[in-house]
Order: sequence, then C-alpha cells, then structure tokens
Amino acid sequence: MLDALDQVEAMEDPVARARAVSELLKDQPSRNKRLKALRDETVKQLRAEGMSFRKIAAEVRTSLGTVQDILRGHTGTWSSRPRKGEAAADDEEDGE
Repeated sequence: MLDALDQVEAMEDPVARARAVSELLKDQPSRNKRLKALRDETVKQLRAEGMSFRKIAAEVRTSLGTVQDILRGHTGTWSSRPRKGEAAADDEEDGE
C-alpha cells in the first residue's frame, strides 16, 4: 500500500505527479472515514472476543489511548471533548 504512494512521489513528470497527488488528496477525507470505521470495527470485535486493551493496541499497531477512545466511543479532537467535571456540572444544571 505504501509502495503505491512512494511510486506517486517518485513520478518524474511533475504535472502527472501533481495530478496524481490531487486525486489522492481529494479522496483522502472520505477514505480516512472508511478506514477508521474498519479499524474501529476490528477493535470492537477483538474486545468482544475478550482481548485486553493492550493486546488489541499491539495487534492493530495503534496506541492504547486510541483503543480506549474507540471503545469509549470518543471521536474528534481532544479539544471537543468534555473536560473532567463538566459532564457532572451539566447534569446538575439539568436537575439530574
């Protein structure tokens, strides 16, 4: 897979290389979503089979934190997540 990207970078014709890069970049956002969904599905399946978080991280070659985020349903950036205590404060304001 990475060899194909290396081949694009190694293209001698700069215009052909730029066209190939443009195609890759145009498709990348939707491809990232599909690839992430495939990885998330595998992580969840491995956990359902009883595999530990650390073993899953090693098997899929990602960090323990990423595995934890996937299994907790966290998405997006760290800045978009509620800070410690914010969720509890929001619940209190709602009367819960």
